[in-house]
Amino acid sequence: MKPPISDAPIMLDAIDRRILAALQEDGRITNVDLAKLAGISAPPCLRRVRALEEAGVIQGYHADTDPRKLGWEITFFAIVGLESQKEAALAAFEQLVGGWPEVRECHMIRGGGDFLLKLVARDTAHENQLTQRLTGSSAVSRVQTLQTIRTSRGLAGVPFG
Repeated sequence: MKPPISDAPIMLDAIDRRILAALQEDGRITNVDLAKLAGISAPPCLRRVRALEEAGVIQGYHADTDPRKLGWEITFFAIVGLESQKEAALAAFEQLVGGWPEVRECHMIRGGGDFLLKLVARDTAHENQLTQRLTGSSAVSRVQTLQTIRTSRGLAGVPFG
């Protein structure tokens, strides 16, 4: 049985940082090319990547898709305030929206609301339906939606500079 992964930052050396920066830029890079960029040979590079995965530093790999080309015309954010900030109410809301495929991100926030959601919708009618689902929840006291006009920057991960 593996011990639970800690949320505490781990110490990374320069090689780990080069590996992570390269993978953040291109998750499909080959291990051979990654090793060259990191300045080490392929076998230890692969061991380091596996160790970073096991430590939870690398949480997964995915394709960065274009929502519009896939029929998701609208991206919007919702600031949601709940009737109660008791842990049970917060957890229940997270579970509720966690089952909605249109909710792409859910962040508990401080100041101005309890949660910030990033959602996608196929069209305005779908956006309105999602907003009504939020406002119709008995746990929700207020919802403010903000529709995205364009995204000029949407980087994943963290800086390694």
